[in-house]
Amino acid sequence: MNVSPLAGKPTPASMLINVAKLVTAYYTDTPDISIPAQGVTFGTSGHRGSPLEKSFNEWHVLAISQAICLYRKLQGIDGPLFLGIDTHALSEPALASALEVLAANGVEVMIAEKDEYTPTPAVSHAILTYNRGRIAARADGIVITPSHNPPNYGGFKYNPPHGGPADPVVTGWIEAKANELLKSGLQGIRRISLDKALRAATTHRHDYLNTYISDLGNVIDMDAIRDANISMGVDPLGGAGVHYWAAIAERYRLNLAVVNNELDPTFRFMPVDWDGRIRMDPSSIYAMQNLIGLKDHFDIAFACDPDHDRHGIVTRSTGLLPPNHYLCVAIHYLYQHRPEWRTEAAVGKTVVSSQMIDRVTKKLGRKLYEVPVGFKWFVGGLLDSTLGFCGEESAGASFLRLDGSVWTTDKDGIIPALLAAEITARMGRDPGEIYRELTRELGEPAYDRVEAPATPEQKSRLSALSPQQVHATNLAGEKIQSIISHAPGNGASIGGVKVVAENGWFVARPSGTEDIYKIYAESFRGEDHLNRIVEEAQAIVDTALKEKL
Repeated sequence: MNVSPLAGKPTPASMLINVAKLVTAYYTDTPDISIPAQGVTFGTSGHRGSPLEKSFNEWHVLAISQAICLYRKLQGIDGPLFLGIDTHALSEPALASALEVLAANGVEVMIAEKDEYTPTPAVSHAILTYNRGRIAARADGIVITPSHNPPNYGGFKYNPPHGGPADPVVTGWIEAKANELLKSGLQGIRRISLDKALRAATTHRHDYLNTYISDLGNVIDMDAIRDANISMGVDPLGGAGVHYWAAIAERYRLNLAVVNNELDPTFRFMPVDWDGRIRMDPSSIYAMQNLIGLKDHFDIAFACDPDHDRHGIVTRSTGLLPPNHYLCVAIHYLYQHRPEWRTEAAVGKTVVSSQMIDRVTKKLGRKLYEVPVGFKWFVGGLLDSTLGFCGEESAGASFLRLDGSVWTTDKDGIIPALLAAEITARMGRDPGEIYRELTRELGEPAYDRVEAPATPEQKSRLSALSPQQVHATNLAGEKIQSIISHAPGNGASIGGVKVVAENGWFVARPSGTEDIYKIYAESFRGEDHLNRIVEEAQAIVDTALKEKL
């Protein structure tokens, strides 16, 4: 990838968004539904876009909100709807728009006390806590967030009563209904003024912060962290958990310092990411430069993205740990230090995550459950505790409570961060040191992700590619062992292909938002071998895409 000369450096003032212009565009511009990019499209984590591209504005939010109301009625979901937002500039306007529709439709809505920002895991936790033991009048939720995307983005995500991201059937229904409403010029949308919505008998306040924090001791061994007096530094990256961390430290008497309390919708305090954009990605070595620079000040340090569903772990020994490395360490630790978990609880991973996870899982004598990209595929296993830990290579993870019951069914950036402190406290070594020990025993992989241009037609063909269309028999000097287009764990389509040899593999799949395809690749024979895999992967995919149907 072409790294910007600004990457990792302080953001220049000229790059900052004009918040007033952005919010004005949200309210005044309307999408042209004949242009696909301006319609409602649910990707792996909801609908995302920018008013500046007419891909996220009030029309979208009104239409999606009404569609969700119709879906709830269709499914008989009549409990409260937990509604949370992150710190992007568009989140509060979108909250106002959504609440006007939800209240007009008579939905019981739970918004945060004191208008507090709300991490995604706090919403998932609230849904599951409310629904525990209930058969009727079950709750669901909406999280208004574009996750770690740049400051000019907005996002809208629906979580059904299971508490996790909605599956493709649900999002497909909501997406189709929302686009119908857009085509009709918003006819059929019920709406009242924001003032009336806030005063409606159906609008309630919920203490997300204290409800979530008071339960953390049931998923993380806070006593071990406190008793070891582990020094921790946390950078919320200006995100929704900014007020959570000090409250966590106070409640559990932890030696934890918040190194950045700043809230600013321009995110001016962020170092520039790899491509010259502002992106609050805790897994990016460029975006995380501020915290990496403080690594020697703490025993362990961590950060989360704006909706706090992703984690970034910074250690004294290594600096920022690549997400795959930390997932391996977390799995290795948890399955040996959670005696109340079911002995048959499997490890959940996505097809693009490191094969080092496979080796760690085998070493532990556990089963592996491999699914397509998207945390939604883990929801059922977390709910019934057949999955103990689930993780994605993009630094999203969640795991069970100490007693082996469900914690959240959506990604939770807070608990993996605190787990890094628990690991350091109980093992006497930080996660970076533990990962090095694992590589000495199990091998050391080299991992990369690259992008290549692809037309919409090529993307469509790649997502439908079958193993029979890949004619290669060798990959970087090794015989190909398997070619799959469906995940081994649940049989769902991976939207591309995965090619596996003895010491390396690659996955090729199209981007859901850009005219590119992505290649994820890994080698246990070093960087040169990895580069060969990437080169051959591109050639294999290009040949398959050119082949006549």
